Amino acid sequence: MKKHTHVHPPAEKRALQIRLRKIAGQIAAIERMLDEDSDCPDVLTQVVSVRKALKSFAQVIIHQHTKECIEHASNPKESQRMLRELLMVLERYVD
Repeated sequence: MKKHTHVHPPAEKRALQIRLRKIAGQIAAIERMLDEDSDCPDVLTQVVSVRKALKSFAQVIIHQHTKECIEHASNPKESQRMLRELLMVLERYVD
């Protein structure tokens, strides 16, 4: 069985890439903070910021997948399969 592929429109893809670059920048800032022996609470504050940014990114992906892939599946059986797959991923996500 061929795996479904979500083709992100260019504007959507660009917005996701910008989010990821910001997250990468935040992680690089944490690394610099470690190199500079920054105070632990300051480092942890940045870690919390990265976690929130990743959570927000994941929420966008979940929403897009639900709307574009599951709701517009070729048939109800395919939609159910995709929903089960998403639920398995989300079970790992919330662990």
